Amino acid sequence: MIHSNLRRVIEIATPLWAGEAEVVRTYWSSPQRNTDTDLLWLRRQCFKEFWGSGVTKFDKGGIVPGALRKLVDHATDVDQKIDRHEFLDALEGVKAEFSHYTYFADVYDAMRPKDTPRLHPRMLQEWPEEKELTAMRYRHREAHGAIGMRACKTSEGGYCTLFAEGMKLKGKPGVDGMIAEACSKVHDDEFGHMLAGITGIAEEGLSDADWKLLETLLVEQLEQRIRMRNAQFSYPLPEERVQAIYRGNIEPLAFDYERAQLAA
Repeated sequence: MIHSNLRRVIEIATPLWAGEAEVVRTYWSSPQRNTDTDLLWLRRQCFKEFWGSGVTKFDKGGIVPGALRKLVDHATDVDQKIDRHEFLDALEGVKAEFSHYTYFADVYDAMRPKDTPRLHPRMLQEWPEEKELTAMRYRHREAHGAIGMRACKTSEGGYCTLFAEGMKLKGKPGVDGMIAEACSKVHDDEFGHMLAGITGIAEEGLSDADWKLLETLLVEQLEQRIRMRNAQFSYPLPEERVQAIYRGNIEPLAFDYERAQLAA
């Protein structure tokens, strides 16, 4: 059976994951949605896939450029200062994130006006809510060490809610169909990242205080993720609804214990 403390962590996360899903789902049918808002969220998603940081020990300076620089610096230290498997995992992570960047950049370029430039990393800009999420991750890591990093890994991707909601656009014409295709390509990778955040927590010998701290950090990060995603998608949810989600006024997302290879 799943460890009771781990079950508690999942139960705390599922309403907030549902809130992030609601942001995206509401945006798809929002009257304020237009080409400009679609281009905006796509640029911002590309920022996250290329420049985002705070989730791994290699990604400071950007999950693609920062990680590549650090991996080059450590290449001759393999099996001395860094394990070969850890190095391989980091390389594969960079490839995955750049692939995700490519999928969304391709959608952006397919729908941008002809007189506008092709998307490239240097044109991508961070937005305040994303900046605060990144800063929060680093604060948690610096103040709480391994527990802070575990919270970052568990919150990463928001249980794939953007991609799961995007996949539901499958079969629709035009831009929506392209979004669905991109999201379907990313979904399995991101689900794996989420699993990496929770795999083995119960075997780490955490104290009751450690579990409580993990819960607190996770809630802070997941609440900020809702604000980050709401801003990314041009605020489809009013502040009143965001606060209601924080209070638990939402149907929790159903966690897939079977796929996560955990006993329900």
